[in-house]
Amino acid sequence: MAVISVDIAGRPYEVRVGAGLLPDIAAQCGSRLRKAAVPIVTDVNVHAHWGAVVDKALREAGHEPQWRILPAGEQTKSWEGLAATVDWLLSLEVERGDHVIALGGGVIGDLTGFCAAILKRGCNFIQIPTSLLAQVDSSVGGKTAINTPAGKNLVGAFHQPSLVLADLDVLATLPERELRAGYAEVIKYGLLGDTAFFAWCEQNASAMLAGDAALREYAVAHNVAAKARIVAEDEFERSGTRALLNLGHTFGHALEAQTGFSDRLLHGEAVALGMVLAARYSARKGLMSAEDAERAAHHIEAIGLPARLQSLRLDCDGSVLVGHMLHDKKMDAGTLPFVLMRGIGKAFLDRDVDLADVTAFMDQELAR
Repeated sequence: MAVISVDIAGRPYEVRVGAGLLPDIAAQCGSRLRKAAVPIVTDVNVHAHWGAVVDKALREAGHEPQWRILPAGEQTKSWEGLAATVDWLLSLEVERGDHVIALGGGVIGDLTGFCAAILKRGCNFIQIPTSLLAQVDSSVGGKTAINTPAGKNLVGAFHQPSLVLADLDVLATLPERELRAGYAEVIKYGLLGDTAFFAWCEQNASAMLAGDAALREYAVAHNVAAKARIVAEDEFERSGTRALLNLGHTFGHALEAQTGFSDRLLHGEAVALGMVLAARYSARKGLMSAEDAERAAHHIEAIGLPARLQSLRLDCDGSVLVGHMLHDKKMDAGTLPFVLMRGIGKAFLDRDVDLADVTAFMDQELAR
């Protein structure tokens, strides 16, 4: 088991990466589970695969699991989902010193974390990410949020978990599409700041996705360690360092909004295509070579992720997509910073992007 420390000032916590953590959940959580009753938020798909394992392990340790089983999908991250889950936690008389368990992917982690952030002005929670995307990215760092009609993740809070348990065994039950979508957040770390890791991905991604256990542990642990360093330096995304983790997200969130935050385009798929667009736009601006941009696009497409905007068959033009970007939570004094690249592994924050030029670029990509 790999153990990575996230060194948040005054609130450090561990991310444990390895196989067989769910059957050992009671021992892994230890004294954090201070009462018999243990509230667990999950979704129907995760519960079908892993609910019995977690339930049995907790009951054998003398606990009484209290389950909230939600529909799968982005629609769960809503005002209604938030209110109903908070009311459920209140009905269980959850106290500030208790720990709520988030057992699921990014949607469950975001929703449960936000509930914990606002319940009684803040209670504890434990992240148990069950998707590749959540294991390498969303479960670490304390970003919690819900979606609104205005856009993705516009209402939320920074609220760090007390512990993250990334059980690699759960990846075996992920649908192939979900696994590949999660890979977008793996390759992101190579594109934004680690040229050598990008090359590792080019060599090993296929075998890792096919199930090689050692490669999976390396990929998850490597990315968690990279994110832990960034979060420790810039927890609240104020210095600009943590903003680099948004590579591909400004473009990607606009595509998610245009497709209705639906299964038509999974979050990881949107990020993958968003990173291709960020690379190609960087090349358009002369910041990186066209060869590097197409190297990134080729790898993303070769692994089975979308790399062409035209493939989405969107019924809109570039101005509509840029309009979605204007609702981005990173808007600052009327300007929208973009994470662009000067090459593979060389991301930076550009605060001087002409949105009219982005519109023209998106029109070009829609016709590509």
